[in-house]
Amino acid sequence: MFSFSRQNTGLLAKWWRNIDKQILFLFIFLFLLGLFFSFSSTSSVVADKLDKQTYFFFIKHLVFVLISLFLVVVISIQDKEKLIKFLKYLFIFSLVLLFLTLIVGIEIKGSKRWMGLDPLPKFQPVELVKPLFIIFVAKIIISNDKRNIYIRYLNSFFVLLIIVVILINQPDLGQTLLLVSAWITMIFVSGFNMVILAILGLFFLGSFAFLILFLPEKFGYIFSRIKTFIDPKSGDNFQSQKALDAIKQGGLTGQGMGEGILKDNVPEAHTDYIIAVISEEFGAIFVLFIVIIFLFIGYKVLNKIFLEKDEFLKLSLLGLVSLLIIQTFIHIGVNIRLLPTTGMTLPFLSYGGSSLIGSAFIAGIILNFTKKDSERYLKNE
Repeated sequence: MFSFSRQNTGLLAKWWRNIDKQILFLFIFLFLLGLFFSFSSTSSVVADKLDKQTYFFFIKHLVFVLISLFLVVVISIQDKEKLIKFLKYLFIFSLVLLFLTLIVGIEIKGSKRWMGLDPLPKFQPVELVKPLFIIFVAKIIISNDKRNIYIRYLNSFFVLLIIVVILINQPDLGQTLLLVSAWITMIFVSGFNMVILAILGLFFLGSFAFLILFLPEKFGYIFSRIKTFIDPKSGDNFQSQKALDAIKQGGLTGQGMGEGILKDNVPEAHTDYIIAVISEEFGAIFVLFIVIIFLFIGYKVLNKIFLEKDEFLKLSLLGLVSLLIIQTFIHIGVNIRLLPTTGMTLPFLSYGGSSLIGSAFIAGIILNFTKKDSERYLKNE
């Protein structure tokens, strides 16, 4: 028993010595901010509208934050080589779960994005797929076999296509655009031909246009959202308009904690419109502070990338941080009506167990790949 404790203590000491503490504390701070905003944005809703305890959502959020922080430590403490091997198998498992949403998934508001059995909480497999997809694609592109680099790009594209087909059939346009954007970012920085990249971009746009025009019964809602975004008077823009009004109402310094009304007027405001809730109660200055935190994390990770010699780790880190930053700005863009409604959560801060678990995987892998130890992934495995 003594040797076991000493072994684990030594492992934790090595982890603490090698981990990037600034990035770690920023991730923890974001999780705690999300917990605080959950308390602020859900208590009155539960008390007034639902037959549950006042702090029901807050307690659920607290449980998932604790699980997420535990996952961050567990993932970041692992040996890189062993972690990468495990994540490859976990990606395949998560992809199977994503496919099963089309068959046995739980349908909510016309979309089959969730898995779950009562009394267990519902879970969105795509939140697990996203960070694992980045690792899998990086492994495909940065491999030591003799295949042409464009064959490897094509293989990674087929993996993306499988996920996109599943997401479109759920349907989940927001996550589709996020994964496509992250994939394009990864292949762009890895030296992909710009002309071919532009053609691929046109291909994706053409595919979405085809789906909207020829399958209107399933994808007509996309055109409706875009039309409403361009001309607010042409459709139902109640949620986005309320979110924008709340941001305007909050001004620079906000109305004060608990004084906002968006959370009482818009369903799921604590998930899809959490930035608007924060802006209304704490002001645009606080929102800017949150954006700076995400950008500083991106800056710190990019610094690590420039110092890193392992191409796999560099591409993986770039993909993960691009996933984080792109999702953040999509969420903010929807809240301020610069983008059509997508239902995209804000990493670390939005309420929801799936979103928090997905954020924990991103954070844990980033921390693992930015450790200062001498271990390096063996690319010729």
